[in-house]
Amino acid sequence: MSALSLRLPESLHAQVRELAERDKVSINQFVTLAVAEKVAALRTLDYIEQRGRRGSRTRFDRVLQAVAEANLEPYEADRLPE
Repeated sequence: MSALSLRLPESLHAQVRELAERDKVSINQFVTLAVAEKVAALRTLDYIEQRGRRGSRTRFDRVLQAVAEANLEPYEADRLPE
C-alpha cells in the first residue's frame, strides 16, 4: 500500500468529511472508494470503445433481421404492464 499526500480546497474537504461521516467510513476509505469508482468507470469506457471498434454494422443488421424474422413473443417477465 502506498501513501498519497493530497491537497483539497477547504470546501471540498468539508464535503468529503461530511459524506464520509454520513456513510460511517473514514475519509481515507471514502477517497479510496471514489478513486476506485472513477478508475472503474474509465476502464469500462475504454472496454466499450474497444468492443465498439470490433463491431460491424452489417453483422448488427443481420442479427436484428434474424430477430424480426423469428417473430417471437417476449417472455412473460419482459412484458410491459397493461
